[in-house]
Amino acid sequence: MDVTRGRALSLGSSFAYDRFMRKPMTAKRKASGRSAPGHDPALSIRLPASLIASIDKWANEAGADDRSEAIRRLVEAGLEAARRARPPSKRAAAKAKEMAGREIDRVSDQAATAEERESRKHRLLKGPKEFRDMRVPKQK
Repeated sequence: MDVTRGRALSLGSSFAYDRFMRKPMTAKRKASGRSAPGHDPALSIRLPASLIASIDKWANEAGADDRSEAIRRLVEAGLEAARRARPPSKRAAAKAKEMAGREIDRVSDQAATAEERESRKHRLLKGPKEFRDMRVPKQK
């Protein structure tokens, strides 16, 4: 076995492992574009000037450092309020339907037949066909 500078591999004398051989260098790719100051992804939105003015006014009153922080706080507050909101109970929904039915009876066309008035009332309480499928019970 011919060993020149290290250990000989089992592949033969032409291949020798040198423990002093350097490992190949790997090149690090430079990221293109501007680096982000934080770790969170950026989000871009378009808002009307009146809404931006309202956000800026709120930011001054709330002591937010900048507009981005104000928008973050407002979004977090909105999400928390939405999470806490409870869907109306079945009892409250029945009461609202009853009150709406009484008001419909009060303002309905008395010249129409009782059957026609009842049909109109039913359609009004049920709601427009286009919106019925959109009603989804909220998760608790």
